[in-house]
Amino acid sequence: MDSDSGAIAVVILGFLLGLKHATDADHVVAVGTIVNEYGNAFRSLWVGASWGLGHTAPLLILGIIILLLKSAVMDFYEGVAHYFEFGVAAMLIFLGLQVYWNLRRRQLHVHQHAHDGDSHMHIHGTHSSQEDPSIEKPHSLFNPGRPFFRLKSFLIGFIHGMAGSAAVMLVLLPTIDTFTTGLVYLILFGVGTVFSMALITILLSVPFVISSNNKRITNIVNGVAGTASIIFGLLLMSDVAFDTKLTEPFYLPF
Repeated sequence: MDSDSGAIAVVILGFLLGLKHATDADHVVAVGTIVNEYGNAFRSLWVGASWGLGHTAPLLILGIIILLLKSAVMDFYEGVAHYFEFGVAAMLIFLGLQVYWNLRRRQLHVHQHAHDGDSHMHIHGTHSSQEDPSIEKPHSLFNPGRPFFRLKSFLIGFIHGMAGSAAVMLVLLPTIDTFTTGLVYLILFGVGTVFSMALITILLSVPFVISSNNKRITNIVNGVAGTASIIFGLLLMSDVAFDTKLTEPFYLPF
């Protein structure tokens, strides 16, 4: 009976850790920089779900290996996890810069034509009345559209999943008695992460939806998201490289 109660407690903990893990500041910032492509809160749900699946995949693989080989693998992972954390920092900076690049690209219009057999290109600044046909037009707030899988979000989640903050979840695995309990623990952690990030992504997309009809406000909201991503990436990079504690205030204390 005590063993059964312990197993139940472990799997519940896995689900709760998944819910909490998706609210970590670096995860929210990363998703916040990619939801601005969709002017629809519920459509952005699939972005968060794709991220959650990507985050779960490496942890599920690594977790199964730890369940089989116990502390030896866990010790090795803890020794290299900071390299993955540095990769997350670099990715956050890249995502922030990409936001600014997209803002700049949308303000420029490039076309090619020929004069007297000489083909050449012109670059013009776009006017507020012009629209780029390559940019997806916003949908209504409550129209989720068809479910879709977003590879970019999956890959970003995958990189996050390999980072050191996941050790909070993995550290319990060597202490779990049965493989089945450990596997359910891993699966529920993933379910909690996917569920939580899907909801968080809907909330993050609301400012972009509200501002979608005003180009100036849209640019401000996008700029704030990009700036936050760059700043947090730099702070995280400092923590990993120089053992500072600059990002600690952004994480929940539990």
